[in-house]
Amino acid sequence: MLWAAISSLVGGILLVAGVPKLNDGGRTVRAVRGFRLLPEALVSPVGRALPAVEVIVGAALVFGVAPLVSGSAAIVLFASFAVGLTVNLLRGRRDLDCGCFAFAAGTDEIPHIGWWHVARAAMLTLLSAAVVLAPTVTTVDRIAGTGIGLFVVATACVAVYARSVMSFGRRPIDDYLTNAAIEYRAGSSISRY
Repeated sequence: MLWAAISSLVGGILLVAGVPKLNDGGRTVRAVRGFRLLPEALVSPVGRALPAVEVIVGAALVFGVAPLVSGSAAIVLFASFAVGLTVNLLRGRRDLDCGCFAFAAGTDEIPHIGWWHVARAAMLTLLSAAVVLAPTVTTVDRIAGTGIGLFVVATACVAVYARSVMSFGRRPIDDYLTNAAIEYRAGSSISRY
């Protein structure tokens, strides 16, 4: 069951990363071009194919289809991402959209890459290797593991979404309300007699 959960976790991550990019091929091409690692002739084909490959490999991992092949493809994807990120960080290029998870969630902020991105890609490479090296999984274990893996991915997605719409600190409106509360208290403490 553990191996199926790991496979579903990696597959779910690829699906979450790939599905939003399917309708925005131009942005994926720009992200691939931004890495400055491929010859210009390969940038567009790789950028256009990458989201579909992520979705196909992700679905295969989730459903346990050809785990040796899909796990190996995931290793190649994540290792390539880790190498691309590392090369650009070593070049001093941090102001770069990594192209993962719907392009910095569509914010207006300038995207930045960091060593966290490399560590995440390396960790996912190792998890993909675990899928390849895993023993054969029974049907019951596959179903249970898939449920667990998808639950973890869904929970992470909900947490990330909640974090993007909730503010866990002071907001500009808090400052306004604080001043209003002070004025109210000052006004109400004045004696009417």
